[in-house]
Amino acid sequence: MATDLHELLRSLRVWDPQVTRLPSFDPTTAPAAPLPLFTEWFAAAVAAGQTEPHTMSLATSDESGLPDVRIVMLHGADETGWSFASHAGSRKGRHLAARPYAALGLYWPVLGRQVRVRGPVSAAPSEEAQGDLHARSTGALAAALTGRQSEILGSVEELARASESAWERARSEPEAPVPSWTLYRLRPEEVEFFQGDAARRHVRLRYRSTEEGWTRELLWP
Repeated sequence: MATDLHELLRSLRVWDPQVTRLPSFDPTTAPAAPLPLFTEWFAAAVAAGQTEPHTMSLATSDESGLPDVRIVMLHGADETGWSFASHAGSRKGRHLAARPYAALGLYWPVLGRQVRVRGPVSAAPSEEAQGDLHARSTGALAAALTGRQSEILGSVEELARASESAWERARSEPEAPVPSWTLYRLRPEEVEFFQGDAARRHVRLRYRSTEEGWTRELLWP
C-alpha cells in the first residue's frame, strides 16, 4: 500500500512531552552579547541528551544568488565567529568564494529551541585549518584525504577504492596535510534565539550587531 504523505504529516506531533521539555526563557535576563547565551543553550542541549547537537544547517548562495543548504558540523564559536570546515573546491566552498555570506541554523527539539546566525564568512589561515583537521578523528582525516567533494562520482566502487586508500594514509600519517581543507568563520551580524512554548507564545530574541555593540529586540513569533 502506498504511503499517504499528507496523512503521515498530519499524524506527527511537535514537541511531544514524552521526549521534549520546554524550559522557560526570560529574555530580560539574557546577556548583553549572544555568545554567552549560545554557550549556555548549547550546554543545556547536551545535558538534555540532544542527539548530535553540534549539527547545523548552512545556507549559502551561488554566483546567481540562488540559495542552497546542507548539514555541517559546528567546529567552534568564539569572539572571532562561528566555525565550520570543508574543501575549498566543494559546492559550499565555491559559493563562499563567490558570495562570502552565509546563514546557520541549529535546532534542538528536546528543548524546543533553535538558534539562527547570519553574517559574512572568511577563511581562517591554512595552519589553523590543518590544526583543526588533525585534532579530529581518523575518519575525519580519511574523508578529507578522499577529497573531490561535490565532483561527479563514476561508481560506488570508485569511492570505495579511494576511501580505502585514504583510510590507510590517515592511519599511517595522522598529520597528513590536506591543502584544500578550509576552516571558515562566520562573523555574526544577527543571532536569533527561539524558545518554543506549548501555548504557541514562542519567545524570539534577536541580537543585532551595530557600531555601538549588540542591540537586543523581541520578535513576534
